[in-house]
Amino acid sequence: MDTTVEQPVLARLITAEDQEIPVSATLRYATDDPLAVFVDFPAEASLEGEDVTWTFARSLLDQGLRAPAGHGDVQIWPYGRTRTVIEFHSPHGLALLQFHALTLRRFLLRTYDVVAPGQEDLTRVVERGLCALFGGV
Repeated sequence: MDTTVEQPVLARLITAEDQEIPVSATLRYATDDPLAVFVDFPAEASLEGEDVTWTFARSLLDQGLRAPAGHGDVQIWPYGRTRTVIEFHSPHGLALLQFHALTLRRFLLRTYDVVAPGQEDLTRVVERGLCALFGGV
């Protein structure tokens, strides 16, 4: 049986002018993709006016809560004692968001209650990857 963990969260989008704009989002974890976490943003939070979902490794979130982590489209680092920054890069630019670190940590611990680190069932992940690679042949 697949399980999904969802948690609404409020973030602060940091603009180029160093303004902070509140942005709602939903943190999501699903056992059918056990290595990933998702951050869902509603349409009003995007430039295109469409819902946006960012996907990245659950282990990246864990690492980024303790020290700077990530080298690609998603980078995460602690900001002071109570905040965590997640930086999302896309072809359209970047978004820099601050989250309460405790909120992210609680979400991560909830995902570990569902699937402990190192206990992920990768069968479906591998099957999906192979189907994508071979075009469903």
